[in-house]
Amino acid sequence: MELKGELLEKASKVELLVMDCDGVLTDGRLYFGQSGEELKVFHARDGQGLVEWHRAGYRSAIISGRKSPIVEMRAGQLGVEFVIQGRNDKAAAFAELLEMAGVEASVTAFVGDDTPDSAAFPFVGLSFAVADAHKSVKAAADVVTDSEGGRGAVREVIDLLIEAKRKSSAGE
Repeated sequence: MELKGELLEKASKVELLVMDCDGVLTDGRLYFGQSGEELKVFHARDGQGLVEWHRAGYRSAIISGRKSPIVEMRAGQLGVEFVIQGRNDKAAAFAELLEMAGVEASVTAFVGDDTPDSAAFPFVGLSFAVADAHKSVKAAADVVTDSEGGRGAVREVIDLLIEAKRKSSAGE
């Protein structure tokens, strides 16, 4: 997938990547062990993408409707700067995140998969839905990834953003 025109311009300005967790960084399924412990499966390519995003000098955040110590742990491993959990009102959580991060909405991108995520889409600079997102979320997003949530969609978004920045700095 390649971004063009206005989407390419918006992507070149992104400084803060905001993601939902379940359904974006994971495949959306909830796993529970015999004693009730919650398990999550993350894709290594998404993790590597986040490492490269941070190495390039950009920031990231997770806004999740559920609360899980696993999300905190994985975010810490990957250098995700902001983690807001237990918040189904993603638009309100996003507004708080902007204040915490000290950035304008126009320099943010949000990756989501379900209706609480799309509530924040009108307020972000660039919105992404993963390939297996709810149909209403795909309709509301600026861009729909080729990859499904938990299967490299975040890496795909990061690759698109970094390529847009490269093209912008090269004057393409």
